[in-house]
Amino acid sequence: MRRWMLACALLAPAAAGAACPDTEQVARMAEALTSGQPAQPFPGPLSMADAECARDKLVPLLARSFGQPVGYKVGAASQAVQQRFGLSGPVYGVLFDTSIERKSGATVQLTPQLAGLGVEADLLVRVKDEGINTAGRDPVAILRHLDQVIPYIELPRGGVTGPMDGPTLVAGNVSARLGVVGEPIPVQATPEFAARLASMTVTFLDNDRELARVPGSVLLGHPLNAIAWLVDDLAKSGKRLKAGDIVSLGGFAPAVPAQAGHVYTQRYEGLAAQPVSVEVRFQ
Repeated sequence: MRRWMLACALLAPAAAGAACPDTEQVARMAEALTSGQPAQPFPGPLSMADAECARDKLVPLLARSFGQPVGYKVGAASQAVQQRFGLSGPVYGVLFDTSIERKSGATVQLTPQLAGLGVEADLLVRVKDEGINTAGRDPVAILRHLDQVIPYIELPRGGVTGPMDGPTLVAGNVSARLGVVGEPIPVQATPEFAARLASMTVTFLDNDRELARVPGSVLLGHPLNAIAWLVDDLAKSGKRLKAGDIVSLGGFAPAVPAQAGHVYTQRYEGLAAQPVSVEVRFQ
């Protein structure tokens, strides 16, 4: 009897939680995300470790349709989004070629494959060299290892049915899909440029109707804190940022549903000598 009770005690934790989704489950998720069909969530509840395992299996399958990975997307970079998904900090997904191939002013057709596409105010940076991995948390030190800041509207697509929590978000690669890039801004590794990143005003417009107006500091207190967090999180699994990697620093405001006939504009004031913007329209 005692042996039976001990065996039950040892097995109970494993039975109570989910495990990393298997190959077949991940393949079904990839098919749904690439075809625009509703995706069924993985059996749960998932631990964050299980979700990260699912993401790492999913990314190579998504790359067959979305193009080669080009970098990373930091998600849940604001406190409001973390609260929404029950997270205590950011998470990350992988960006693909299609995440950055469209230029400002592009028109996106809302085809069935893009059902449920969102629009989100964002910002990209490009890694200059691998010194970024030892730059620490000082914004100026981080800037020394970046060469571009790039205006960006992200076009995420979750596609997972039912309630979304943090592990579900991660398991689906943090909804990474498409995006539109503006004209790159050369990085200045100075305290002044670092301060402007935090103090700039980011305005997000839908057909000239203002949806959000926030300072750069809404992202983790400073946008470059997303880089410091990402470096540390990648290191936990033996990964590093490399020269040429593109990093999405996070959403300045919650995503809104993309609507045909609408033009979405994002403006950054105070970062460069003149305001800079990026725009996307939908049909």
